[in-house]
Amino acid sequence: MSSSRSSSPAMQQMLALMALFLLLSGGVHAQVVPAVISFGDSTIDVGNNNYLPGAVFKANYAPYGENFRRHRATGRFSDGKIVTDITAETLGFEGYAPPYLSPLASGKNLLTGANFGSAASSYSDDTAAMYDAITLSQQLKYYKEYRSKLAAVAGRRQARTILAEALYVVSTGTGDFIQNYYHNASLSARYDVDRYCDLLVGIFSGFADELYRLGARRIGVTTMPPLGCLPATIRLYGKGRSRTGCLPRLNRDAETFNRKLNATVGALVRRRAGLKVAVFDVYTPLRDLSERPAAQGFAEARRTCCRTGNAGTRVYLCDPVTAAGMCRNASSYVYFDGVHPSEAANLVIAESLVSAGIDLLT
Repeated sequence: MSSSRSSSPAMQQMLALMALFLLLSGGVHAQVVPAVISFGDSTIDVGNNNYLPGAVFKANYAPYGENFRRHRATGRFSDGKIVTDITAETLGFEGYAPPYLSPLASGKNLLTGANFGSAASSYSDDTAAMYDAITLSQQLKYYKEYRSKLAAVAGRRQARTILAEALYVVSTGTGDFIQNYYHNASLSARYDVDRYCDLLVGIFSGFADELYRLGARRIGVTTMPPLGCLPATIRLYGKGRSRTGCLPRLNRDAETFNRKLNATVGALVRRRAGLKVAVFDVYTPLRDLSERPAAQGFAEARRTCCRTGNAGTRVYLCDPVTAAGMCRNASSYVYFDGVHPSEAANLVIAESLVSAGIDLLT
């Protein structure tokens, strides 16, 4: 990584906040929050789908994980760290919450959080069910189970404190469009984009309300990414590209969702006393990386680092048959596969979330 990708004002601001926190706490490895609890799709899946025999989307094979610890695939959809890994490190955690379905998600490992993410999950349970992923409704049930397990480990009073002070991350929704709406004629006939976005943000609002009822007070939710800039969607729906190479129509769909998400978050905060909700803008940094990669030190934003498949769901993922075809330097590519950023791009995206994250921590 070049220094230009690791010393932005946003990252300096977060490092300053961390330094102040550590100074006041007197700890070298103090955590800014006691736990990180994550819900969502492949953007935060750290291996839950490895434990689902029927799951369509898995990242348990090379070249996934090529630049991660011990150079092995863990279930993360990238060559290395994903955004939640980077967030955990920035917040002072020495390790990452294991996938909740893993045997490692037990005992003292529960004290620092849980990860319920499942590739191909989305706001709509119908989308997740199409690909045998963990639905958002089921992730919430697992969270309730986690609360009971945490109380058994930490005691009820300490568990309540951990849950109230934890950072909750919700990162999902892309699949509702690229794995469902754009392929589902009956769904797109029943809902235009505006009404479909209303449906999805309504699901998020209900989900956040339930988290609040169960003790959550700090929630960060990601925006929709630039759907029209993803290599897989360009490959599938390439007609009508702009001079930047992205698909304006699909990006407008994402922008519609993001406007409605921001409005919904504002209403949530006004309605729920003591609740903080931050919108993590993924759209802007990933669009900028996609349209002007050289400005951030990247060489390629249209081609993927790994070779993706040719048909069906394989256009989204690295092709396990041609794993040897991975690029030589993943850090020069914005996208590792057809949908997911490289670790280098994830670092840029994580930096852009810092200012919103600070609001949750103060």
